[in-house]
Amino acid sequence: MKCKILHESQGRMRIHTVQPRMTVEQADILEYYLKARAGVLDVKVNDRTGDAIITYEGTREGIVEALSRFSYQENAGLVPEHTGRALNREYEDKLVLTVVNRVVNVLFFPQPLKRVLTGIKAIPYLLKGIGTLLRGKIEVALLDAVAISASILTGDYDTASSVMFLLGIGEILEEWTHKKSVDDLARTMSLDVDKVWTVVQGEEVLLPINEVQIGAEIIIRTGNMIPLDGKLCSGEAMVNQASMTGEAVPVRKVAGSYAYAGTVVEEGECHIIVEKAAGSGRYDRIVKMIEESEKLKSSTEDRASHLADKLVPYSLGGSVLAYLLTRNVTKALAFLMVDFSCALKLSMPVAVLSAMREAGKYHISVKGGKFMEAISEANTIVFDKTGTLTYAKPKVEQIITFMGEDENEMLRMAACLEEHYPHSMANAVVTEAELRDLHHAERHSKVEYVVAHGISSIYEGKRVLIGSYHFVFEDEHCEIPKGEEEKFNSIPEEYSSLYLAVNGKLAAAILISDPLRAEAKDVIGRLKSLGIDKVVMMTGDNKHTAKAVAKKVGVDEFYAEVLPEDKATFIQEEHKKGRKVIMVGDGINDSPALSEADTGIAISAGAAIAREVADVTVSEGNLYELVILKEISNRLMRRINDNYRFIIGFNSALIAMGFFGVITPSGSALFHNLSTIATGLKSMTALLPEEKKEEVEALGQNAVAINEGYALQNAKSA
Repeated sequence: MKCKILHESQGRMRIHTVQPRMTVEQADILEYYLKARAGVLDVKVNDRTGDAIITYEGTREGIVEALSRFSYQENAGLVPEHTGRALNREYEDKLVLTVVNRVVNVLFFPQPLKRVLTGIKAIPYLLKGIGTLLRGKIEVALLDAVAISASILTGDYDTASSVMFLLGIGEILEEWTHKKSVDDLARTMSLDVDKVWTVVQGEEVLLPINEVQIGAEIIIRTGNMIPLDGKLCSGEAMVNQASMTGEAVPVRKVAGSYAYAGTVVEEGECHIIVEKAAGSGRYDRIVKMIEESEKLKSSTEDRASHLADKLVPYSLGGSVLAYLLTRNVTKALAFLMVDFSCALKLSMPVAVLSAMREAGKYHISVKGGKFMEAISEANTIVFDKTGTLTYAKPKVEQIITFMGEDENEMLRMAACLEEHYPHSMANAVVTEAELRDLHHAERHSKVEYVVAHGISSIYEGKRVLIGSYHFVFEDEHCEIPKGEEEKFNSIPEEYSSLYLAVNGKLAAAILISDPLRAEAKDVIGRLKSLGIDKVVMMTGDNKHTAKAVAKKVGVDEFYAEVLPEDKATFIQEEHKKGRKVIMVGDGINDSPALSEADTGIAISAGAAIAREVADVTVSEGNLYELVILKEISNRLMRRINDNYRFIIGFNSALIAMGFFGVITPSGSALFHNLSTIATGLKSMTALLPEEKKEEVEALGQNAVAINEGYALQNAKSA
C-alpha cells in the first residue's frame, strides 16, 4: 500500500493512504491489520480523510515495513462480521445532514418557503399528538404538538422550526444510543471461540472454527459456547440460550434438538451436526432477539422519559391557567415553548452512550447502561479467587503419587481430562503436560458428567476422577490407599491441590501454585475509596490457602471450600440486607453468582458461560479496569443527576421569565434550545480527567508487566 507519513514523533506516526477514497470496510481492514502487528499499541483510522494514527513501541522500521506489505484483499479476513464503524458512520451522517439542512433553511430559504416547509414538517408531530389523545394519554408528544401548533398559529414559524429541529436531533441521538447499545451487546455475544472439538475419522480433534464444514460433527461440553448452528445427533445437555430467545432457564437438548450458535452448555455433553458455517447470520439473529430488550436501559434513562411525560399535564395546565388569568397568549406560550422532554431525552441517553464508549476504550465491555448504574450504587463486591484475584496462569509445582503410580502417567491422565474444560487450574495441568512432552491423544471415553469441582471419565477401562477434595472424597467417597495416610497428611497446604483418583482410590495429588496478582491489594483499596465498603473472597480452595490469600489482599471476609450455589446464596442474603452486589469471576462455577449479582463481571479469558451470563467483561491482564469501571460509573451518575437539576431548574426559570414578560416566547425557545445543546455536548465529554486516566493506565501497565514477568519466569523454570 502506498502512503505518506504526515507527522511523526517518538512512538507515534500519522499516515495518509494514497487512494481516491477510503471505504468504511477498508478502514476496518487497515485498523485490524495494524493492531495485529507486533509492537503496535493503538490504531485509529479515519475513513473520511484516509488517515491513520499509529501508536507503537520499539522502532519505526517494523511499522513502515508492515504498511508497505499491506493489501486490502489479503487481510479482509482479519475483520470480524460487525465492528460498529458502519453504524456510527450512519448516525454521524444523519446528524450532519440534519444540521446542514437547518443551516441552509435559516440562511438561504425565503420566508414564504420557510413557512411552507415548517407546516409540512409539523404534520408528523401533530399526528403523534392526536394519536396520544386518541389513546387516552397525555404525554410529551402532545405537548410537542401543542407547542408547535401554537407557534404556527401565532405566526412564530421560526420558533416552531427550532423546536422541531431540536426534537429531531434528540430522536436521532436516542435512536443511536439504543442501536449502539444493541450492537455492542450483540458483538459481545458474538462468538469468541477460536477452536472446537471435532470428530474426524472417529477421533476428537481440536480444529479452528473456520475449518469446520457443514455436516461435520462437533462436541460441546459443560461451560463451552456452541459455536455453530446444527442438530444434536447424540448426547444430552442443558443449554442456556437466553441470548437468543430470552428464556430465563436452561433448555434441555436431546438428539434431534436444534442448537443455536452463541448459546452455552450449562450441563452435560452434546454432539452436533453442523448445519451452518461460521458467520452465517448469527449476529443478525442476536440483534433481532435483543433490540427491544429493556435490559439495555438504566432506570435513570427510564426515569428521564417518565419524568418528561409526567411534566406534560403541568405544562399544559400552566399554559391554560396563564391564559385564563391574563388573557395573554404570549404568557400562555411561555409554558409551551420550554419543553423539558428535549433536554431530558437527549442528555440522558447521550451520557450513558458516552460512558459505555469511554469504558470500551479501556477494554471494558458493558452490555447496557443499567449495569453502570448498578455498579455506581454497589457497596459489596465478591471476588472468586482462582484466576481473578490470583494470577490467571498458575503453575504445577509438584505431583505426589500414591500406590506406586508413575508421575508422568498420572499427569498425562489428568491432562487428558482437563483439556476439555477451560479454567486456569485445568490449563496449568495441560500446560505442564505439554512442557514435559507428554502426549495424551484422547485415551479416554466420553466424559460422563461434570460438576462444579471435578470431572469423571473412563480412561483405558478405569474410572477416573479429578477435582477438589470435596468432589473426590466427600461427593465420590474415594479412599486414601492404606499405609499412605501420612503421605497424604503431609501435602503442603500453601498450594492449591487437584486430586486424581482411579477406581475409587487416590492415585495422585497435583499441587499448583497460584500466586496473587500484583495489583490485587491496591485495586481492593481503591475500590473501597470509591464506595465499596465490603469486599468478599469466595473460593472452592482449602481454608489454609484461602486464608493466606485473604490476608495478603485485605478482603473483609472470605469463604473457602464453597460450592457455586453457596456463592449465589451469599449474594441473595446480601440483597435481603438491602445491599447492591458486584460479582467478579471467570469459571463455570461462578456463573450462578454472576447471574444473581446486580452486576456480574467476567474475566475475558474465563469460561464461555461466565462471559455469557455476565453483564460486563474485562480483560484478563489488568484488575485496575475494575477501578476504572467503578470510577466511570460513579461519575456517570453524578453527571446525570447534575443534568437533572440543571434542566429542571433552568427551564423552570425560563418559564417564569416568560410568564412575567422578562423574555419573549421566541427568546424562551432560543435559550431552551441552546441549553439543550449545551447539556448534550457536555454529556458527550470524557468522564475521567486526563490525569486520572494516565495514573490508572500507568498502574495497569505496571501490573501487566509484573504478571507477564511471572509468566516468563514460569516458562524459564519449566
